[in-house]
Amino acid sequence: MNTKGMQHYTQHAARGRKRALVVLAHPEHTSFNYAMKEAAVEALEKDGWEVAVSDLYAMKFNPLVSRDDITEKIQDPENFKYGPEAMNAWKEGRLSEDIVAEQKKLEAADLVIFQYPTFWFGLPAMLKGWFDRVLTQGFAYTLVSSWFDNGRLKNKKAVLSFTTGGMESMYTPTGIYGDINVILWPIQRGILSYCGFQVLEPQMNYGITQAPKRAQILEAWKARLSKIMEEKPISFPANEDFEHSFAGGFLLKKEVLENNSSKKYGLTVGQHVGKALPPDNQVKAGSAEL
Repeated sequence: MNTKGMQHYTQHAARGRKRALVVLAHPEHTSFNYAMKEAAVEALEKDGWEVAVSDLYAMKFNPLVSRDDITEKIQDPENFKYGPEAMNAWKEGRLSEDIVAEQKKLEAADLVIFQYPTFWFGLPAMLKGWFDRVLTQGFAYTLVSSWFDNGRLKNKKAVLSFTTGGMESMYTPTGIYGDINVILWPIQRGILSYCGFQVLEPQMNYGITQAPKRAQILEAWKARLSKIMEEKPISFPANEDFEHSFAGGFLLKKEVLENNSSKKYGLTVGQHVGKALPPDNQVKAGSAEL
């Protein structure tokens, strides 16, 4: 999005229109991921949304964290720490222009869709780099005071929309790739929830290279998007469920553990407390037994 487009987007934001940001991480415009992006834009705009798109490969977005992300003088060049330096640069308007442009689009959005192919059980490097550089300390979170359910992006909803090469059965507790819930936890809890996002159920398209009904998949995606803001987010433990102390290690409170002691499953994929993982904890809203 150019400067004029960004101004148009923020002007509509000020007028109260629903705003979405679609972050696409696929190099080919002939791909199904690109088709999913196009379907999302079409469906949302049809419903009156203002939509911004960050096509990371087309933009040649730089995914590499470096000192170049901070303009002007680095405060402590002899003992450089990216997090605090980036936070101070954000406060003082000294972040690089490409980071600032993405932060403005993110700041304006009510809904963020991350569209990508699964690489090595995770994110493409391009998208991981977007998270690394755009979700700076200060802008997206601050340690302890503004993280998880108090994260700076807590008023925004986010959804992962991704494709896999493997079939759905391969991503189950008995499948060769293992439970998809475990694969999603670091992204949905460790990135999105950490920054406060209300994380919606992921849009998962398994075995897309063999999928025979792509047109139906796209139409189902459009139908979901027509009511997506009515969806409830996935459940995560609340900040108040933990003892907040660096000395104590931010562990679950005794009473939370006691309330869960008689249950078959752990609380979440991450806080499983040594029990069986709760089924569909990262793919279905309200599945956490908190």
